[in-house]
Formats: sequence, structure tokens, C-alpha cells
Amino acid sequence: MSESTVEQNPGTRSVAEQPVVKQSAAEQPADVVGPVRVVLADDQPLVRTALRMVMTDTADLVVVGEAANGAEAVRLVEETGADVVVMDLRMPGTDGIEATRLVTSGPTGARVVVLTTFDDDDHVYGALHAGASGFLVKDMALDDILAAVRIVAAGDALIAPGVTRRLIKEFTGRPHRPAAAPRRGTEGITDREREVLTLVGSGLSNTEIAAALHISIATAKTYVTRLLSKLDARDRVQLVIIAYEAGLVSVA
Repeated sequence: MSESTVEQNPGTRSVAEQPVVKQSAAEQPADVVGPVRVVLADDQPLVRTALRMVMTDTADLVVVGEAANGAEAVRLVEETGADVVVMDLRMPGTDGIEATRLVTSGPTGARVVVLTTFDDDDHVYGALHAGASGFLVKDMALDDILAAVRIVAAGDALIAPGVTRRLIKEFTGRPHRPAAAPRRGTEGITDREREVLTLVGSGLSNTEIAAALHISIATAKTYVTRLLSKLDARDRVQLVIIAYEAGLVSVA
């Protein structure tokens, strides 16, 4: 299996197969109030249709708009007050990178989950710097994509299993690293914070970190917040890069 794909459990289907997956409101993150408003941005109608169908059958996610290019996505976010944009990167006109930058720097507070085929790494690196909160691949099971939307809406961020290692390896190994991602050390953090950073760098969510360290989810979130401040990191994705550069995680 390629590193650019995510292994699925037997019986699960990818976004292109349009399954119907029902989710209960109980699965919604505790700090999200009301349905999560989602804009779907992809120039492939089949992808948008599959995601819309499955979200229609959930109690806690609602599709408030669909866009075939980045400019439409930005407009819809402003008009609908969307919480999350599921964003393709390669679209005509305004692409997903510029749209991500406009959405995340705008006043709405909307967050972006990139949904990619991972066939163009430069686009993924650009999206990372533009402020994307997560990276998913299109052949993931749809229920995993829905879970990712919930996580991002709750203020967390993630990189899909199977994407993390390739993203870090390719990003940090490029001969001309973008100036926006300078190499940073981890001086000044505590031993516990270093443990948390290692787990963040391994792609774990706050819930998974809490379970691994036998602490509450709220405490895990507090540690991540401290790390963002101490390491001057914009978001959790940058913490992943810092953890790799500090030698806390490995792509071997």
C-alpha cells in the first residue's frame, strides 16, 4: 500500500463510493454546540455528492454550501458563517491553497480540512502554510472523514494516519524550505510537555493523548495550548513539524 493512502477496515468504503453512514449526536465533540456547518469545496461533483449524502444522514453535521472552486468557497463561508470547509486543493481559478489562506485569515473563524489525492506534494505544503487544520486523503472511509470534521470543528487539528510520515519526511527534506517554517528547538518546555509534543508529532488527537498519558482531555488540550505558545507555533500541524525536527518522532 502506498504511503499516500490510509488503510481502511474491511467493509468500509471511500468517498467515491457514496456509502450512507449514520452518526449519532452523541459522537459530537463536547465543546461543539449545535450542528457543525460545513462547506464542501471540490471541482468533482461526485465527491461533493458523496460527502453531502453522508452528512445529510448525521444529526450533528449540516452542509450549508457547495463550491466548485476556491472563490466560491470563500464567498460561501462569508455568507453562511460555516464552521468547517472540506477543501480540495486542485480546483480551477482560485485554488484550494489561496482559498484556505483567505478563509483562515478572515473574520469568520472557519477552519479548513484539506481533502487531497496527495498527487501533488507542493499543494499540500502550501496548504500547511496557508493555515489548514487537517490533511485527509480521498480514499479514506467516509466515517473517518466525518470524524475529522468534528475534531477540527471542536478546535483540534489532525493529519490523517498514513499522511503524517510522508508529509513530514517530504516537507523537512526539501532543499529549499519555506521561510514560514524555520527550524525551532524545544528548549523551555517541561518533560511532560515534551511527552505531549511527541504524541502530537505522532498524529494523536487530544483524546488519544489523554488516554496514553492517563490524563483528562481538558488537561491534554491545556498542554497543547502551552506548546503552541511556548514554541510560537501557529497550529497543531506546525507542532508536528517541530516534533520531527527535534528528533522526537521518526519517519523511519
